[in-house]
Amino acid sequence: MRRSGMLLPIASLPSKYGIGSFSKEAYEFIDMLESSGQSLWQILPLGPTGYGDSPYQSFSTFAGNPYFIDLDELVKEGLLTKEECNGYDWGSNDEYIDYEKIYLSRFKVLKKAYKRSEIYSNKRFMAYCNKNKWWLNDYALYMSIKDFFGGKSWVEWDVDIRLRKKEAIHEYEEKLSDDILFYKYLQYLFSMQWNRLKSYANRKGISIVGDIPIYVALDSADTWANPELFQLNKECVPIAVAGCPPDGFSKTGQLWGNPLYYWEYHKDTDYEWWIKRIEYSFKLYDILRIDHFRGFDEYYSIPYGENTAVNGSWEKGPGIELFKHIKEKLGNVEIIAEDLGFLTDSVRQLLSDTGYPGMKVLQFAFDSREDSDYLPHNYNNNCVVYTGTHDNNTTIGWYKEINKKDKKMCIDYMNNKNSRESEIHWDFICLAMRSVADTCIIPVQDYLGLGEEARINTPSTLGNNWTWRMKQNSISKKNIKKIKMLTKLYGR
Repeated sequence: MRRSGMLLPIASLPSKYGIGSFSKEAYEFIDMLESSGQSLWQILPLGPTGYGDSPYQSFSTFAGNPYFIDLDELVKEGLLTKEECNGYDWGSNDEYIDYEKIYLSRFKVLKKAYKRSEIYSNKRFMAYCNKNKWWLNDYALYMSIKDFFGGKSWVEWDVDIRLRKKEAIHEYEEKLSDDILFYKYLQYLFSMQWNRLKSYANRKGISIVGDIPIYVALDSADTWANPELFQLNKECVPIAVAGCPPDGFSKTGQLWGNPLYYWEYHKDTDYEWWIKRIEYSFKLYDILRIDHFRGFDEYYSIPYGENTAVNGSWEKGPGIELFKHIKEKLGNVEIIAEDLGFLTDSVRQLLSDTGYPGMKVLQFAFDSREDSDYLPHNYNNNCVVYTGTHDNNTTIGWYKEINKKDKKMCIDYMNNKNSRESEIHWDFICLAMRSVADTCIIPVQDYLGLGEEARINTPSTLGNNWTWRMKQNSISKKNIKKIKMLTKLYGR
């Protein structure tokens, strides 16, 4: 089945309060997807973000980001006033997310709603808490203790609570009971609003493509509450952490710092935690993209305390066994494997064995020095093609940066010598849309013809990432008509 969609993070939606949310603009975006003939909306991970603002470094793999809660909905419910919502500084740039201002404001206004909610007497809330207690209790306690210690990571907490001594757990549960209930309330709001939005999308024929990182953050409820899942010593200090080896992009590699899984434990428990994680993801999404898929075949292990990724080594991952367990327990769930980067024969074999579609990115295709698997004539139909991803420059921004030989290769390949650089994004969109790939997903910035200023993330850099927002009414009726025409023309 040929289909297409758009990539846009929730955070990048237009909104009144500094960051995209589950507000009317999200519903309008779904309406636009329907009007333009699309059937997919790909987003980035929905988890609560911390230092660096990356959705791939979350405080929980199960929790949702409170920033996405629609404040106007709370106004309608009488829990907030418009004056209160407008009384905070959310930033003055419609195309930029000022995370510092949002952090300083969002929790304050949500706390007001919580104080007025009398949520402890709400039967739906209590049912939600009971159903999700297997992760929610640890998460709410974790965030409350984290606040108590001034935002410090759990590895810097007092030793009794860092190591989860029973007496300490009980003490903090009593001492911080109101904060714990507040964090549970936020998750309840997130869940109610997200489920409503997803149901709306599904009724409109739009499937949600979610995204999970292979790893969880060290500074997370997952690691603190379940140290046995990870390569930690008796003091809960990491033995080794995740990253990528040196390559053409980075002479010292990438030091991500995520704790590595203790795969022997996962195997002994029939991958119970992983199955829970995937199962929960499919309650949030219709289709799931798993980031850094190659880590299931082999993962790069860097001794804890290293300043770079130079001294790491490749270790064997769980391989096909994990995915056999997932299929056995959950059936044929729809997963996209992020298989970008340098691939070994064993990674290709694992992808083939799972049957999952991999990813093809056109920006990786045009290197005049060599043939590439990312050129459309090398595709089979079981793949997902993108012009670029959240980690790439926009197509316009990328095209301006590449050398003359690579530009000539692009023009020759598309047989379009009359292309204007300002319109080149449409050539790449058409190239992706007419490829044999079953699924085609285009970042919204490429449909808008935006340049480098609209880039979402530059890997291995800190600062100014994850901050781009789409302006209100950016996608014109003329643009929607053209997207629909191309979608129909290429049978999607």
